[in-house]
Amino acid sequence: MLKAIYLQLGAAVITAIVAGAMVGTRGVVSVGFAALAAILPNLFFALRLTMLKNRPGASYAASFFIGEFLKIAATIGILAIAIKGYPAMHWPSLLIGLAIVLHAGFLAFWKK
Repeated sequence: MLKAIYLQLGAAVITAIVAGAMVGTRGVVSVGFAALAAILPNLFFALRLTMLKNRPGASYAASFFIGEFLKIAATIGILAIAIKGYPAMHWPSLLIGLAIVLHAGFLAFWKK
């Protein structure tokens, strides 16, 4: 599970460097907010599932779906706070950074 988080972090760093070279500081900050909105909820979700895996009597499926809902809500909340808190947001960097970071997690399953 944490392998996907590391891949997302690596993709975020590379995307931030490229955005910084193309757009400047606004691009780096925008990709940083996108990475924060994607990686932080995924990290908490992975840790939650890891803790629940060894608990007897816990419904893993219910915990998974509740955790997934909370992860999506946290992602939307972090993005909303970032958009309101940083009015100089560079939208293409934010959206491209979010797409790249979210898709980087799939490489962990493909690269097994």
